[in-house]
Amino acid sequence: MVDWLEHTAQIEVDAPIDLVWSLWSDLEQMPQWMKWIDSVQVLADQPDISRWKLSAAGGFEFNWRSRLIKLLPHQLIQCESVDGLPNRAAVRFYDRGMAGSIVKLTIAYSLPGFWGQWFDHLFVGRVVESTLMADLERFRVYALEAKVKAGEQVKAGEQMG
Repeated sequence: MVDWLEHTAQIEVDAPIDLVWSLWSDLEQMPQWMKWIDSVQVLADQPDISRWKLSAAGGFEFNWRSRLIKLLPHQLIQCESVDGLPNRAAVRFYDRGMAGSIVKLTIAYSLPGFWGQWFDHLFVGRVVESTLMADLERFRVYALEAKVKAGEQVKAGEQMG
């Protein structure tokens, strides 16, 4: 029996939904804010398939291909593995207008039966949840830096015009 273990984290980002969406939906940039993700490569001939490489604590390395299941601009990115590490993820985006955006990340992965739940509750679950929160915090900083750069480009354009 295989159980799916799920973890969720969310963060508020003081940036407009258009910017937050464009940054996150560029999957190949994810290693810039996701600690365990070494690389993401979207396949040129199949843009709904991407190759992922993850390196975790203890020298564990996992590779898989993921298929984009659902894409609702400014709302949802949902994917699941088609080989390798069994996993699925959903990222939800909430537009808060002038208050910015909320990003909610849910990941699920499978480990074999009882041992998977036991291992997850004792150790892995806490590590995964704290890593997800740290990843979202890095994304928040990444988005704020992009917002500042975009503002500087607008100002420079206004000065030239």
